[in-house]
Amino acid sequence: MKRFDQINVIPFIDIMLVLLAIVLTTASFISTGLLQINLPQSKAAKNSNQALKVVEIAVTQEGRWLLDGKFVTFATLRDTILGFQADQRIRLRMDQNAVFAQFVRVVDLLKQRNIRHISIITQKDA
Repeated sequence: MKRFDQINVIPFIDIMLVLLAIVLTTASFISTGLLQINLPQSKAAKNSNQALKVVEIAVTQEGRWLLDGKFVTFATLRDTILGFQADQRIRLRMDQNAVFAQFVRVVDLLKQRNIRHISIITQKDA
């Protein structure tokens, strides 16, 4: 019987590289979210990683309203925003093809509650 003096680690490295590729691929799908919203471009865009509870308001290209990822009517959105405190943090995502009047309606509601912690999410311009 032949004696092995060393272990061949090349197959283990191949397996680890495949697993790393799978993890990186699925991680990118998780971070982008489930909704297809084309964000407008901005040269000053930053990543927003905050530990505080942030309410996300989004508007799709078709004009549908989302509150923390759930579709709602504008009346429900309005009632929810009017119940916020002034120090509430808001993340606003609008599809670049959405009607601008919808953006104004949301900002108007936020101004009524004197909410000043608003982040408008954009994509970094290439």
